[in-house]
Amino acid sequence: MLVAELIKHSGSLQISGSLEKEISSIEFDSRKVLEGSLFIAQRGVSVDGHKFIPAAIAKGAKVVVCEVLPPEIQQEITFIKVADSNVALGKLAAAFYGFPSKKLKVVGITGTNGKTSIATLLYDMFLKLGYKTGLLSTISYRVNGRKETASHTTPNAIKIQQLLAEMVDDGCEFCFMEVSSHAVHQNRIAGIDFAAGVFTNITHDHLDYHKTFAEYINAKKSFFDGLPKNAFAVTNVDDKNGLVMVQNTKAQKVTYSIRSMADFRCRVLENHFDGMLLNLDGQEIWTRFVGRFNASNLLAVYAVAIQLKQNRNEVLTVISNLKPVQGRFEILRSIDGKYAIVDYAHTPDALKNVLAAITEIRTNNEQVITVVGAGGDRDKTKRPEMAKEAVLASNKVILTSDNPRTENPAQIIKDMESGVPVQFKNRVVSIENRREAIKTATLIANPGDIILVAGKGHENYQDINGVKHHFDDREVIKEFFGIED
Repeated sequence: MLVAELIKHSGSLQISGSLEKEISSIEFDSRKVLEGSLFIAQRGVSVDGHKFIPAAIAKGAKVVVCEVLPPEIQQEITFIKVADSNVALGKLAAAFYGFPSKKLKVVGITGTNGKTSIATLLYDMFLKLGYKTGLLSTISYRVNGRKETASHTTPNAIKIQQLLAEMVDDGCEFCFMEVSSHAVHQNRIAGIDFAAGVFTNITHDHLDYHKTFAEYINAKKSFFDGLPKNAFAVTNVDDKNGLVMVQNTKAQKVTYSIRSMADFRCRVLENHFDGMLLNLDGQEIWTRFVGRFNASNLLAVYAVAIQLKQNRNEVLTVISNLKPVQGRFEILRSIDGKYAIVDYAHTPDALKNVLAAITEIRTNNEQVITVVGAGGDRDKTKRPEMAKEAVLASNKVILTSDNPRTENPAQIIKDMESGVPVQFKNRVVSIENRREAIKTATLIANPGDIILVAGKGHENYQDINGVKHHFDDREVIKEFFGIED
């Protein structure tokens, strides 16, 4: 594509050099620059890409997009100055790949908890309804069945546009994607034309990045503020910020609730370990999901499908056949009748919801044993809250390592221990080695007891000092339960 054509979409402020150049690729990482690339210098969280302009030029970049022009401008290089290189990256990437989101119905799902479940279930549903469909989620990126392991909840702007273009080329009509608060704040979703947005909930998380809860809320809200008039915004009014999210959106507002009046409603009639009986929009259906938080997720899926003009009876039939997402309230049973639940719950509210779902089902004749940790190099303020939620709804709690990253896992556990109320100290034991923690839980459990292993869910690694070591909670549980794959 010619530079002259591309920069129509860059929001350029100043141009130096020829625009009659053919661009071979767009890159923000100077190490990936090839002959004829356009290099965008981004101001990142920890690194300023402007420092790498000379390296990009040395590798063959012929065009440089930046916020600050270098003191010496080489005549053979085209420099384009923009107000915000993050926004420019999204818009340029969209133009370079032919504006793929205009040829799809892209639905963005945002919130602290539930994003992966809702996005994945919508993807599964629309495949079952007969559509070619794409998915961008925490677990994987999928184009019609082709699967790629995800590197981020929401990938970088170039990767997003590349994947959307693949979906278009493959004949997809829909794309369901998770939209993280980081991605919104860093303008990674610039250049995407969304057909809809979904808000699940907002609770304590990512305050290491956003600094305050208000900033976190505003990051989520700005996604809905940016939706166009012809889109629709589906929001959970069971969350106190549900209506705040959509108060300034131009999109059509649609509400859902499992507790109060809303456009779409659902009630849990029966709740068991093998599923729930729901009254969903006036129709009773049996599902394979457990817990009120899953009822809320399924209701959001239903609302989106109906808003996308799908047949109600077909949608309800598909919902009754959907399976839970990997690592989300995934139940394993030992030979002697012990239960283990693997869940991604890594925030206080998510942990509280999972334990509430267990409490609703249990008979109180069994123990609930919770194994939980907290990630390193992330929001430290949620650590004591995680331990507190665990101990309030469990008979025994084992605090352990999660993804310590560059932090000392013993210190992370100590931070968690500070949240345990004095009267519950005797319920808690700390075992730093996660494998040993899970083993201990399986050994102290009796037949009928319920072990919750929280925090990692689908993840099959532990991040320790920058190295990802293979570790899968499910594999470890199966080993000590004597379950063969």
